Amino acid sequence: MKHEWRKKEKQWYLPKAKPEFVRIPSFNFITISGEGNPNSSHFQEYITALYSLSYGVKMSLKNEAKAPDNYEDYTVYPLEGVWDLNEKAKQNYSGELNKDDLVFKLMIRQPSFVSEAFFEKIREQTQIKKPHALLKKAKWESLNDGPCIQMLHIGSYDLEDETFEKMEVFSKENGFTREEKSHREIYLSDFRKVAADKLKTVLRFKVSE
Repeated sequence: MKHEWRKKEKQWYLPKAKPEFVRIPSFNFITISGEGNPNSSHFQEYITALYSLSYGVKMSLKNEAKAPDNYEDYTVYPLEGVWDLNEKAKQNYSGELNKDDLVFKLMIRQPSFVSEAFFEKIREQTQIKKPHALLKKAKWESLNDGPCIQMLHIGSYDLEDETFEKMEVFSKENGFTREEKSHREIYLSDFRKVAADKLKTVLRFKVSE
């Protein structure tokens, strides 16, 4: 039976539109890091490279890259991103965001049966079939966010501050301390097909208990 993350992992991917505490376990990801404005055409190339690798893993059952013995069909996990400012922008931050100063780590989670060795095999095959300059920047990483506050944001990415403010208030009222200003976004909607006011994005930041 196909593993559907929307059905079986709702606690991590489908929160309600109100703040909540959640503890995130360790997951494996294919990641790729960069810097700059997410509205640029170059940013889209990072996404293209990530999806090429992730679908290469999923389709391994049907191509010459022999799938792992414990392969289980699944729906590809959503695109995620951890966002922060570069060091110069942090030092001179005045409260107004310049998107050119953003640094990011984009990622797509991988099923537990995928190993780093298999990822490397898929990377080699993808570079032959669909060459892309950014494939070499992709990494295999195990990440554990631990205790976090998360909330579903509905609307434009430019209005996320309103949601983060609610999350900050909830955090303080419940005795949590935000660890850092960087945050994670999980994109449940395709911004190319969904109107800005209807976009659904999971927002999340780490806290200390």
